[in-house]
Amino acid sequence: MINTPPNSTDILRKLQSFSKQLGFAALGISNIDLASAEQRLHDWLAKGYHGDMGWMQSHGTKRSRPAELVPGTISIISVRMDYFPPDSTDAEMLLNHPQRAYISRYALGRDYHKLIRQRLEKLAQHLQAEIGTFGYRVFTDSAPVLEKPIAVKAGLGWMGKHTNILSRDAGSWFFLGEIYTDLALPETGELAAHCGQCSACIDVCPTAAIIAPYTLDARRCISYLTIEHQGIIPLELRPLMGNRIYGCDDCQLICPWNRFAHTSTEADFAVRHQLDSALLSDLFQWTENEFLRKLEGSAIRRIGYQRWLRNIAVALGNMPAHPSTLRLLHSRRAEISNEVVLEHIDWAIQQHGKGKN
Repeated sequence: MINTPPNSTDILRKLQSFSKQLGFAALGISNIDLASAEQRLHDWLAKGYHGDMGWMQSHGTKRSRPAELVPGTISIISVRMDYFPPDSTDAEMLLNHPQRAYISRYALGRDYHKLIRQRLEKLAQHLQAEIGTFGYRVFTDSAPVLEKPIAVKAGLGWMGKHTNILSRDAGSWFFLGEIYTDLALPETGELAAHCGQCSACIDVCPTAAIIAPYTLDARRCISYLTIEHQGIIPLELRPLMGNRIYGCDDCQLICPWNRFAHTSTEADFAVRHQLDSALLSDLFQWTENEFLRKLEGSAIRRIGYQRWLRNIAVALGNMPAHPSTLRLLHSRRAEISNEVVLEHIDWAIQQHGKGKN
């Protein structure tokens, strides 16, 4: 039996009002038919574009068939929350300052997962207070959920050529979250795409990871290489990574629609520990205890200390050659035993020895 709330249009209005009070910038509703997205996912996986991300295919069709993940689901409430941190150091300036670390803007503050899940729970509870008990489960980038296609179906934006979701009035600097529910709710409908002939995101990608409009080869993506990839970074890609040690925002920084993006009002997303302007040499000298302590509550912490050092070693190798950097690399090499990290430190030492920087 379908659970249809009375005055469903009024429920949508209340949901949108509740969501604004909870800090969400927009809310939409979709059905659970993701057949076209499922086919695109299968094609993408078949070409190996997911690299080491085995979890992208480990849940079978649960990712693209919501009722298999949460039985009884017939509607999805989708939300977005702005995250661009206010008063952060200019991103483009940082990318041209090779002595400083570039960290993706979403990771400069506290990890968003807990905050958004808590807000989604409150949103569901608000609705239950209005209409009574119903079945639901909340998600934010934490389960086999096709967040982006769901957001598109709910009208929160369209899929940009860089494969991020774009909004005419908010750009792309936002997180997504979902509530799977057994309620029959009115759909808000999809929006038209507005990328047109623009190819700025494709052209600017440092490693040419956007191999065609709407198609990303993650194996070449700096976000994948610095966050998801656990092993050795391919030699040919290291010089292209510059000073990016956690993630990459180039395709968003260049996007014309981000002229309309909003900075976040959430205290949790404010910059912590001056990560928006930190010197690579300072970060490279953190002990594992410092890494764990200073990045407590940060999304960065999940990559672990060894990948942190690996990424910084690559960035140091891309710096202009300088005796102090070379001394630092040799000093840290004597203290480290991890073979993957040592491989990247040795590469960085070789780069400085060439004097080609």
